Amino acid sequence: MSTPQTNITAEGAKFIENVRYEDLSAEALRIGRRCIVDTLGLYLAGGLEPTVQILAEDAIETGGKAEAFVIAGGNKKVPAALAARVLGTAGHAHDWDDTQVSHDPAHIYGLLTHPSVPPLTGALVIAQRLENAGLGNVSGKDLMLAFQTGFEFECKISEWMLPKHYRRGNHSSGTVGTFGAAAAAAKLLGLKGEKLAHCIGMAASFAAGIRCNFGTMTKPLHVGRAAENGVTAALLAARGFTADPAALDGPWGFLQVMGEGFTPEKTKQGFGKTWTITDPGVSIKPYPSGIVTHQSMDAMLALVLKHDLKPSQVERVRFYAGKNILEPIRYPLAQNHLQAKFSMPALLAMIIIKRRASHHEFMDAFVAGPEMQNLQKRTDLINDAEIDAKGWDLIRSRIEVETKDGAKLVQWADEKYRGGPLNPISDADLEGKFRMCAEGAIDKAAQDKLLSAVAGLDKLPNANALAELMVYEAKGGH
Repeated sequence: MSTPQTNITAEGAKFIENVRYEDLSAEALRIGRRCIVDTLGLYLAGGLEPTVQILAEDAIETGGKAEAFVIAGGNKKVPAALAARVLGTAGHAHDWDDTQVSHDPAHIYGLLTHPSVPPLTGALVIAQRLENAGLGNVSGKDLMLAFQTGFEFECKISEWMLPKHYRRGNHSSGTVGTFGAAAAAAKLLGLKGEKLAHCIGMAASFAAGIRCNFGTMTKPLHVGRAAENGVTAALLAARGFTADPAALDGPWGFLQVMGEGFTPEKTKQGFGKTWTITDPGVSIKPYPSGIVTHQSMDAMLALVLKHDLKPSQVERVRFYAGKNILEPIRYPLAQNHLQAKFSMPALLAMIIIKRRASHHEFMDAFVAGPEMQNLQKRTDLINDAEIDAKGWDLIRSRIEVETKDGAKLVQWADEKYRGGPLNPISDADLEGKFRMCAEGAIDKAAQDKLLSAVAGLDKLPNANALAELMVYEAKGGH
């Protein structure tokens, strides 16, 4: 079968070069500010994690030109690409960052890309690099435009690719995220024409990340490397480094090689004609675990609260779901907090025991403790053919809890995912999540200033205020 002739790379480059702040609707700007608040909080929380602290130590030891802050490294600065690696990893360290939405029934719902971390990371470090090089300040409007440019470019590529990309084991946030960071960085650097096409070409070769590393430190590093590689592609292209100027297209292009093709009808959407951030939208996660787990966690919480269920009353838990949950959420018995993010027995047990699941519950000592281990072992995962037959456009699951006195408690998950466009978390809940993430990193005064800066981003003369307000030095993490 021949690959259809396309010019997706050229159209993407034209979009990146020509898009203006005025092209962003009020709704896109509103959602964009929410995504930025969410992501800034996740950077702060991620910097407290051993995963990120190892990378920060490595970056500081490697050193180089002082271009951008190392998250959780105090006032220390390193070259922009290194800073992006650390910052991008911090943003995904808790698996709590926002998620692209798709209404395509052929897609595996939610398993597209976490769109905000790569482009925001790319924009933040390039903004700092430009100022430190004496090339001027990046305004809040410029930062927002770069962020939205990368967000849109990344999401459209992810939406157009066939679902085989993910099913074959690629981690979209690591692969497609590279394009988001590259586009944001390229926008701030002012890349045009051939240089912009070469930036996209390098990003296509740099894009990587495989799902076997889910549940390990390397999973969030996929997003850190996406940010680093996108920044590197833009900086090298600015110097005149070349790549294939049509690397998304053709039989050897990214879309064909990494995903066995794309859906031609979808490419008619174009870039920036309908903005993914508003249509179909983005989900802001209520829990720091794989997005396809959240509906079931909410269902378990509803069951626990409705029946005032205590852990001591539980005899057995039976979880019925489709392959779109059971395949990626792959650990039948989590031994540590990283595995717990991809383990339904662990997540359901956490809700039963603690009645919540914040990053404070994702601790190795708690997950490996006897209560969590015992309850996980009494949880059965059952692939329900009837649920699979309904399709994977939504997350569907059913929980049955058998109590020690012989009762059977049943709860279906709500298909209107809390945090998604149909049931978004409130601004107050988003602020609560931000402050919970910032706890232990920066004080309340700095939190207030950071929230205020994002709220007034369109009037902020120097976007590097965001990076400066996130400066702290980790004293030991989880």
